[in-house]
Amino acid sequence: MAYTAQNFEHLVGLKGFSDQLLQNHFKLYQGYVTNTNKLLDTLAAMEKEGKTAVPEYAELKRRFGWEFNGMRLHELYFGNMAKKKTALSEKSPLHKLMVETFGSGEGCEKAFTATGAMRGIGWVVMTYDPVGKKLLHLWINEHDVGHLAGTVPLLIMDVFEHAFMLDYGLNRADYIKAFISAVDWEVVQERFKKTQH
Repeated sequence: MAYTAQNFEHLVGLKGFSDQLLQNHFKLYQGYVTNTNKLLDTLAAMEKEGKTAVPEYAELKRRFGWEFNGMRLHELYFGNMAKKKTALSEKSPLHKLMVETFGSGEGCEKAFTATGAMRGIGWVVMTYDPVGKKLLHLWINEHDVGHLAGTVPLLIMDVFEHAFMLDYGLNRADYIKAFISAVDWEVVQERFKKTQH
């Protein structure tokens, strides 16, 4: 069964993000979906033909993480943004954990944005470790390097240049502010809630 690209057109008109930037970003995301499906088909054919011991199979298998995570991280990123302003209730279990981990909601945001301001390309992810019952801010490099096994991504920010350069040039800090203003905290909170069952 092939993966289907999700439609995020409802984000067009999002404050702080030009329509051109969003359309370009949606097209890039669709490429990850296409390549994920191509790799699945190619790997399945090679497995059926018994070609799993060849270097080509190994390289394609390694490449799969890049394409799949590129697809999934974009879905999570677009999925945690909204045109309508949402807020996180201070009484919510997620906010309480933010305070426990970072001292305050503002402390959590400050640590998240500081991670996003680091030099380099990649993703910033506020993730939940259900074993340690902790929130962690991760830097994920190149889609497939930096994930912590068993953690659940709650809030995802793309910090590859394609996510902001068209609108902000090299001013990543203004992009991060625009992103934080566009976070759909209801979605983030729902992701956390699913970890509690």
